[in-house]
Amino acid sequence: MKNLALVLFALVSSLTFSQEKYLTKTGTVTFEASVPSFEEVKAENKSTTAILNTKNGEFAALVLVKGFRFKNALMEEHFNENYAESDDFPKATFKGTLVGFSIEKLASKTKMTYNGSLSFHGKTKQLENQTLTIYQTPDGQILLSGKFIANVSDFDIEIPSVVSNKLSKEVDVSFSFELDKK
Repeated sequence: MKNLALVLFALVSSLTFSQEKYLTKTGTVTFEASVPSFEEVKAENKSTTAILNTKNGEFAALVLVKGFRFKNALMEEHFNENYAESDDFPKATFKGTLVGFSIEKLASKTKMTYNGSLSFHGKTKQLENQTLTIYQTPDGQILLSGKFIANVSDFDIEIPSVVSNKLSKEVDVSFSFELDKK
């Protein structure tokens, strides 16, 4: 009888727990480090995993660095080998919290602040008081999007002097996630 009660408790707990999570494996992260008058330096990754805990507003995202696609294959190769060193640092992650999060606030598009840490290229940088847009669709999906600026120097990425005037030291990063109930 004790074992049955324990199993039932575990099952109910896991069902309740899973209803608080929203997840995607097809989120989009884009970055651009272009400068005027030079070739566009922009890449997109459409296979980002992201999860939101609607009970406490905790949010996390995982990007496989080799998943970024550029218009130019040579640029993609240079990014992976020389800048991101994606064989040594295969993942980028974000872990943080949406400040004052409540699922009840998501009936219409809402601006929220988030705080957390971004890890890339073996370095971690705090992101504080960043803004994103979030809302819940009538069918229950949560849409979350935003952008921030990352400084190349914060992640110990060296840009060779021969191309330093062709790449921005500030990288515009944008993200978009369509999260479904897990």
